[in-house]
Amino acid sequence: MGDEFLIAALVYVIACLGLMFFLQKQSSKLKSKVEALTLLVKESDRQREAVKRELNELRSGTIGMGRKVAEIEKKLTKQSDLIDEASQQDPQAKLYSRAVKMIALGAGIEELMQECELPKAEVELLLRLHKK
Repeated sequence: MGDEFLIAALVYVIACLGLMFFLQKQSSKLKSKVEALTLLVKESDRQREAVKRELNELRSGTIGMGRKVAEIEKKLTKQSDLIDEASQQDPQAKLYSRAVKMIALGAGIEELMQECELPKAEVELLLRLHKK
């Protein structure tokens, strides 16, 4: 009975040692996988921060461009208003504007001369400039 017990204990110790080595190997594999995943997470964080910075730069640029466009629209509207105001104040400009509209509608030289009270040379010049 003593020898059997000793053999059983020896088998048990060998099995425990084998299990311990197997578990140590598995633990080592898991550690290397954890380290690899940690590196991946760090790289993902770095890339996310880079994309975040780029997005903020784009957002800032877009806001700046929006402000510039708004300023240009204001200036353009103001210039358009000034041009309209100036053309309404100048009676000659009204005649020329009317003549251009009539040319677009297909008016002839005689009709333009009578309606707009312009000399023939100016009517001919306007026709050459604005005919389609």
